[in-house]
Amino acid sequence: MTRREIRKIDTQTKTIKKAAQELKQLSGGIQAIDRNAERILASVKMLEINISDVRDLI
Repeated sequence: MTRREIRKIDTQTKTIKKAAQELKQLSGGIQAIDRNAERILASVKMLEINISDVRDLI
């Protein structure tokens, strides 16, 4: 995996995180949307941890 690919993954992860946060703000308190957005954010957090490990090695 190249640095460029890692940067692209990092960028996409940030985009997903921002979109999930916006969904939560727009949900108007709809629990299904809030819960699913939280699940997305939890998955994004794991991606951030994983990509930071790879980024540190390269």
